[in-house]
Parts: sequence; C-alpha cells; structure tokens
Amino acid sequence: MILSRTSQYAIQALIYMAMQPRDEVLLNQTIAKNTGAPPSYLAKVLQSLCKGNLIHSCRGKQGGFSLGENGKKITLIEIVLITEGPEFTKHCVLGLKICDNENPCPMHVKWAPIKQNIVELLENQTLDTLAIAVTSGKYQLANLPAAVFNEFGLCK
Repeated sequence: MILSRTSQYAIQALIYMAMQPRDEVLLNQTIAKNTGAPPSYLAKVLQSLCKGNLIHSCRGKQGGFSLGENGKKITLIEIVLITEGPEFTKHCVLGLKICDNENPCPMHVKWAPIKQNIVELLENQTLDTLAIAVTSGKYQLANLPAAVFNEFGLCK
C-alpha cells in the first residue's frame, strides 16, 4: 500500500466522523472502537488533523472531535498531505533525493504517470462520497482505503 498506517487511520476516522450527524462531537475512544485504530495512536493522528484545520477539538466533559463546517467536502489529498507531508506528491518511488524529469531515477518514467493517477484519485474522492459508500453497505470502514484504490486498479 502506498499510504502509511497513519494516513489510513486518518482517512478511516474522518469517514466515520462524516457518517455521523452534523456537528456531533465524538470521543477519540468512540472513533477508535469503530475504526479499529489504537486509541492512543489515533489521538495523535486526530491532533494533527486539528492542526491541519480539517477537524475541531473541544476540551472538557462534553469534549471530543468534530468535522468543520464543510467537513464532508474534504478530499483525500487534503488528509494525505497532512499525514504524509507536503512532499508526498514529489517523493521518488526509490527514495532518491534527486529525481525529476531532468534527473530521473530508473523508475521515474514508469512511476510518474501512476503517481499522477493516484494524486487525481485522491483529489476526486471526498469524505461525503466515501461515507455514503460505507453507509450503503458496499464497503466496511476498516477496508475502505484499500477498497477505493482497488476499484481504480491501483492495488492488488
């Protein structure tokens, strides 16, 4: 899989949040239980999503996490750029420091179009679309990121 476990947890948590009633505040423990993510690790992931302004956190007895006003319109690329970093779309598949059209690695010519397809897929998938797919019963939440990539032939 091309996405880290952190990105997978972030995507699954946000899809779960998008499936809930608007403005509902959810506890980390509740999200973790429903996504299968380790609660302590998920708390760190959710904090990074807060810093990236994709979700809000509320402290106190009624505290927890909630999607922003346009949360269901968040695209997967927005999530991945927070969890993987802004260089996600620029990294060399072989991990070389210098790899571009002028100085390509041995895989660059074949990997560049695949990478572009992945970026386009991530740009075109919203939480709302994915939440509807899970709610319909077509996908299970824990399988969703892999299922989305499989649908487009990007994973085996």
